[in-house]
Amino acid sequence: MERAFQRYRIMSFITGTTLLILCCTLLLHQTDLSAWKHIKDFVDVVGISHGVILYPIYLVMSFQVALKARLHVGYVAMMLLAGFVPFLAFYIEHRMRVKLYPNGFRAA
Repeated sequence: MERAFQRYRIMSFITGTTLLILCCTLLLHQTDLSAWKHIKDFVDVVGISHGVILYPIYLVMSFQVALKARLHVGYVAMMLLAGFVPFLAFYIEHRMRVKLYPNGFRAA
């Protein structure tokens, strides 16, 4: 269970970070189009990697933790939504850590 949760934590941070990068660049796109022209390729790479590679891996890790911990469907739904809502991945990871390891989680 600990290794599955560790993999989930890593993917949660990576997926949440790429989603935040995409949201920040979207705000930049709305405010300064000249800067957007310089970072468009970067945004394309981050967007494709988030949607095609990282989020599906995050889904697999979430299901793995949910099955091993026998989580309620509501928790699973929140874990899956965390890849779409900025900052939610970090919050849900924290809530899962508190729920699954109330005495503290020590990474190996």
